[in-house]
Amino acid sequence: MRSDIIKKGFQKAPHRSLLRATGLKDEDFDKPFIGIANSYIDIIPGHFFLNKYAQIVKDEIRAAGGVPFEFNTIGVDDGIAMGHSGMLYSLPSRELIADSIETMMNAHSLDAMVCIPNCDKIVPGMLMGALRVNVPTIFVSGGPMRAGRLEDGTILDLNSAFEAVGAFNEGKIDEQRLHEIECKACPSGGSCSGMFTANSMNTLCEAMGVALPGNGTILALSPEREELLRKAARRIVEIALDEKKTEQFRFRNILNRKAVHNAFVVDMAMGGSTNTILHMLAIAKEAEVDFNLDSINTIASQVAHIAKIAPALGTIHMEDIHRAGGVSAVMNEVAKRENKVLHLDTLTITGETLGERIANAEIKDSEIIRHNENAYSQMGGLKILYGNLAREGAVLKVAAVAEKMKEFEGSAVCFNSQDEAIRGIAGGKVKAGNVVVIRYEGPKGGPGMQEMLSPTSMIMGMGLGECVALITDGRFSGATRGGCIGHVSPEAAEGGLIALVEDGDKIAISVSKGSLELLVDSKVLEARKAKWKPIQKEIKSKWLRRYALLVSNAANGAVLKTEV
Repeated sequence: MRSDIIKKGFQKAPHRSLLRATGLKDEDFDKPFIGIANSYIDIIPGHFFLNKYAQIVKDEIRAAGGVPFEFNTIGVDDGIAMGHSGMLYSLPSRELIADSIETMMNAHSLDAMVCIPNCDKIVPGMLMGALRVNVPTIFVSGGPMRAGRLEDGTILDLNSAFEAVGAFNEGKIDEQRLHEIECKACPSGGSCSGMFTANSMNTLCEAMGVALPGNGTILALSPEREELLRKAARRIVEIALDEKKTEQFRFRNILNRKAVHNAFVVDMAMGGSTNTILHMLAIAKEAEVDFNLDSINTIASQVAHIAKIAPALGTIHMEDIHRAGGVSAVMNEVAKRENKVLHLDTLTITGETLGERIANAEIKDSEIIRHNENAYSQMGGLKILYGNLAREGAVLKVAAVAEKMKEFEGSAVCFNSQDEAIRGIAGGKVKAGNVVVIRYEGPKGGPGMQEMLSPTSMIMGMGLGECVALITDGRFSGATRGGCIGHVSPEAAEGGLIALVEDGDKIAISVSKGSLELLVDSKVLEARKAKWKPIQKEIKSKWLRRYALLVSNAANGAVLKTEV
């Protein structure tokens, strides 16, 4: 066992002495040591109950013949950090989480791992760390939240609360209605109930084979979710007790090029968050898989968009997808396409191939998960746009864009920060026919690549969602909907063309052409470039200063350089 380095031989008597202080007995030193990476955090709705979930996993590991060692990671709640300087720490936290996993598992030479994440950067951070450690690892998330409901039957989610702020600002709802939405939008523990980033990543864990079926859709705080935890714990011990299985199920044997491909296929079929592009590019780099934005557009052209979930369709949430057959039913339907876009021969952590896992998963409600021939679109739900404004690419969630916004030309209204944009939008600076430009919010320029849910929600709440577009070198919450284009690369801080846009410039967006163009004469742009100087923000945080020095742009996954 890998853990023999800390527990076997006379020279390890001091090590065993320390382990005995934690409660270990003689018989434990012949058992596999299993790390439990838990993201239990009181302030995050998807995480405040994960200490109880970890206890279930620990009890099951002991019963199955392993020795569990729980440790924790940090986590940022994007909704709570949204709209203020706290959001600067959100994306950088992914790197800290990956580093924590690597540190804990390698410093103590543990044999295998169970990861218990739930929300946004915590899932990809754990995936990145698990790839570095490369021991058998199972992911079992905390599960999605139930959708909320008003007394009149209106279905709610977190997005409803953000958009209600814009509606209240415009006088469209009163304070009583705003308070009711606030109180009922998030009715229980779990990751926010739509196909936002957390649930997108948890479904992709199923697609990649590193989690059990149901990981992305079984509701949090349910008996079914607890049974999933027990199954995961039993399986990891079964693997760790068998030397051949330990070698077979090393993490990189499962999360490889084909698995990354499958993740993007499912992402397109379900219209996941634009953040999945950012995270999956980073995961691909950790897996040493050559995957770029061009590859994503190729996949999108081969996959039908068969499931619309909030925010794309506000009445459908993760509980509905589970009732309709879950992620396995989505994958089985995709697998029926003649182009065979899904790799069915990939290994899953439960031992069967992906094809074997999904073979009997059928759609139980074709209104929720559509068949290929009746898809919302014969193209995937995400699109990479290119043009002079995005030479290295930009990302659009086509699944959440109104038809009339898919071909749009408007005049620019520019803001050099999210805070400036929020003030400008609330103050009436943005009108129908505008393209809002928010820049210096990329990975380097932010630093930290803030999510833009507050300004996008204000635009929707003010009734401008089908006549105003928004582009940014920052990113969006998975809850964002509308003509919102993020991850513009190169970013403003590195001299990207987005830095040279001026108020009144015409910007053209074409989904059919996959283009994002600034309609300004090249000689004018050359003159602007000659005068341009990057905005230098004061960064007080030592961590964020270090992050800004090392981080790549969004087209490269916003990963940290390991060489300078």
